[in-house]
Amino acid sequence: MFDIRRDPDGTIRFTGRLDAAHAERARETMSLATSGCVVDMRELEYISSAGLSVLLEAQRRLVDQGRGLVLRSPSKHIFDLLRVAGLDAVFEIEQ
Repeated sequence: MFDIRRDPDGTIRFTGRLDAAHAERARETMSLATSGCVVDMRELEYISSAGLSVLLEAQRRLVDQGRGLVLRSPSKHIFDLLRVAGLDAVFEIEQ
């Protein structure tokens, strides 16, 4: 199961498992981010390479506009994945 919520302050909240089956829905949501954006990951249990691609695409687009994503509260497992993949140098990550 995967769910996306957008808070009134613009924070995007991912819940569940972001895998290839849900990547297009996440991509559509992330395409609406037109300024710096916070992605709250505290309830995200799993992210596949397809999910990481969605985040990277949004990051590239926003950085080209002088902005970027902030990944907030990833689980230890997801933080370790981001670190091992070198993505902790690409994204701002708030623990």
